[in-house]
Amino acid sequence: MSDIGYKEIVLNGLWRQNSSLVQILGMCPLLAVSTTLVNGASLGLATALVMALSNGAVSGVRNLVPNEIRIPVYILIIAVLVTVVELTMNAYFHHLYLVLGIFIPLIVTNCIVLARTEAFAAKNRVLPSLVDGLMMGLGLTLVLAVLGAMREIFGKGTLLSGIELAFGEPAKHWVIHLLPGYHGFLLAILPPGAFIGLGLLIALKNHIEQRKTEATPRRAQAGPVAA
Repeated sequence: MSDIGYKEIVLNGLWRQNSSLVQILGMCPLLAVSTTLVNGASLGLATALVMALSNGAVSGVRNLVPNEIRIPVYILIIAVLVTVVELTMNAYFHHLYLVLGIFIPLIVTNCIVLARTEAFAAKNRVLPSLVDGLMMGLGLTLVLAVLGAMREIFGKGTLLSGIELAFGEPAKHWVIHLLPGYHGFLLAILPPGAFIGLGLLIALKNHIEQRKTEATPRRAQAGPVAA
């Protein structure tokens, strides 16, 4: 493994190199599926599983694959894993599978997945690569869930709408109606609402990073506090 540690991998995946807020990758599913918290989190978790497994698989065979054909081989590995995830969701979460539709097989073409196999898994051992893929996927899941929750609240006045698609009809009682009698805000659940919401999340992250950067020199100038 390179000199990067597991703590660094976790921080990079969830925050510093977040694929949606920093690298701005995978915009198609991010903007299309994040209409609700459940939809966003479900696709995010499926992507995280594929990323973790594909990173581990690529890392395991990286020394056996000729450099000239590495990209086709990586894509083939990703496609096989996406097919397994797709068929599993179709079998056990069929209604959710129908809602997510084409965006599950499109994980194969998601540039986030291939980018991590090429940038990290092809250069590191299996376990760190698994962790990197999982953390990058969870970073995407976090953004999808938050963006989906924002759009659902403003668009429908609810939270966890569609939870029964994953957990069955009894889960309908889990839906939280935050604004009873709310007639909805159409812009929030349309694609422009996704762009606005994502822009706000990126702005918030940049603001937090700027505040941290400005606070560092002040702490350095203050020096150690006397006991």
